[in-house]
Amino acid sequence: MIFHQTTLTDALLVEPEIRGDERGSFARTMCKSEFEQHGIRGEFVQQNTSVSAHKGTLRGLHFQLEPHTEGKFVRCIRGAILDVIVDIRQGSPTFMRHEGFELSAENHRMLWVPPGFAHSFQTLADDTEVTYLVTAAYAPDAERGLRYSDPLVGVEWPLPVTTISDKDANWPLLDGEPTFFRYAG
Repeated sequence: MIFHQTTLTDALLVEPEIRGDERGSFARTMCKSEFEQHGIRGEFVQQNTSVSAHKGTLRGLHFQLEPHTEGKFVRCIRGAILDVIVDIRQGSPTFMRHEGFELSAENHRMLWVPPGFAHSFQTLADDTEVTYLVTAAYAPDAERGLRYSDPLVGVEWPLPVTTISDKDANWPLLDGEPTFFRYAG
């Protein structure tokens, strides 16, 4: 796997090294020792999959509070998404900055979303499937989110939002700097 540093502290874009022959192709998409060499720590305890029927569907910006803070390793296996992450770790060099990454079945890219980041994606194609490994199980009482249109976050989505849950559309707007997490450095 090839690991690329992003503009956000601790977040990584990962490209599998695809090998092919007459049978098709093969690639490793997860390797504990390679992850650890690149600062990805923690054990994956759950895998989630979402399927979105329509282009323009938006999910997130989600995160979980401590002690249920989760890291995510995200991959789009059908269709395409713009995956957006926001560093909400107070004291981080990239606090309150966001970055977007196109992940698709075609480009095979994967994204490491560190604990302490809000995570979201918008589908760029109909019938898009996303799968992700997480380092903490879902804890409903710890779930929080940022509103996708919050001006303090400033994400510019590539498409009009066609489908979004009521919960995601109505997360409270930020009132100043959030203090959800502290950056450990």
